[in-house]
Amino acid sequence: MNRLQLISLLFAASVCCIASEQARFDNYRVHQVRIGTEEQLQVLQYLEEHPDGYIFWDSPVQTNMELELVVPPHKYSDFEELTTKLNIKTRLRIENFQEVIDNERPNKGRRSTFGWDDYYSTAEIYAWLDDMVGRHSSILTSTTYGKSFENRDLKAVKLSHKANNPGIFIEANIHAREWISSATATWLLNELLTSSDPAVVDLAQNYDWYFIMVANPDGLEFSRNSNRMWRKTRQPSSVLCTGTDPNRNFDYFWRTGGASTIACSDTFSGPTPFSEPETRAMADYYATIADKINVQFSFHSFGQYLLTPFGFTNAPLPANQADLQQIAAKTVDAIRATHGTQYTFGNSAQLLYVTSGSTNDYFMGVHGTKLAYTFEFRDNGAHGFALPADQIVPNSQETLNGLIAFLAEAKSLGYV
Repeated sequence: MNRLQLISLLFAASVCCIASEQARFDNYRVHQVRIGTEEQLQVLQYLEEHPDGYIFWDSPVQTNMELELVVPPHKYSDFEELTTKLNIKTRLRIENFQEVIDNERPNKGRRSTFGWDDYYSTAEIYAWLDDMVGRHSSILTSTTYGKSFENRDLKAVKLSHKANNPGIFIEANIHAREWISSATATWLLNELLTSSDPAVVDLAQNYDWYFIMVANPDGLEFSRNSNRMWRKTRQPSSVLCTGTDPNRNFDYFWRTGGASTIACSDTFSGPTPFSEPETRAMADYYATIADKINVQFSFHSFGQYLLTPFGFTNAPLPANQADLQQIAAKTVDAIRATHGTQYTFGNSAQLLYVTSGSTNDYFMGVHGTKLAYTFEFRDNGAHGFALPADQIVPNSQETLNGLIAFLAEAKSLGYV
């Protein structure tokens, strides 16, 4: 057996074991880290490349940014020494991350029908969608627009009461661990189909709604069954690493900033643009409907942000920047008025950090979609990506009220 064969055998064995066991995070601490200097940035970037148990929820891409870093028990003292020596400002957000995960799904195993007090698998979401299409076949249609790397269907649904409505496109769960995104999307579709609230009926009847509930089904299933913190796709990216960040893989200013060239990184941009079947298929599908889309939303978690393009650079901003921010302001006001959740809005590169190869940038930059936004849903770090299921409904309610205000303002400005 030659060296390459041995490495391949060991890699195959490790993939087998990882896939068959549920990763645990007992006594893993989650720290918020503030990057203030170039030296701090370089050290954290090196640490991301050689993690030895550390897990970065965001990649360190620039100074003057905050990120969440998961610290395993065997790194407690090293982390304290490192942050003290470099004077890195930190804040402990979660003492034991496994406890947060354990409390995420209190109704797990006790549900009998599809609802919004638990999180669901891709197959369960698709079964519910098929059922809803059957019940509402005159207004709801389903499209299989491609296959994932592991041969799962990539599905979209369209809700339309009449021809020539303005179009709204929503994609969710492109990042595998962000379960609240698909849960909120399914809740919104259900409201559009069943609500008698006049404001919701108006949205349903006077707009066409396109939903991709699970943009990354392979990743979602791996997150559910093997590693709750999995973010990427599941196509091998190197001999030792798996997955690409699909929201860094779109072909618009690809890999120009805020995306990693390291295959094991959570923000790995892929070897080429559209290297992932999931991103290629979504882009091809969007191209068939782009002339019908007035508004595009990406659903993500967490942080309570409403973000606008472009992410790949601090400048230039979109020509309609003032309108983007005016609409965002009305939206976050409506969100806050629902349950008191405080969102921050603004250009993503200016407010958070530079990213490239995202869906928002691609759909606005390539197809000219006038209004493109990213929702980063509720939670400021108490639960992170493992938002308890009892927050699905309130998160969805405030999102719906935000969308009502959003479309009213967009209409007043002539966008829909």
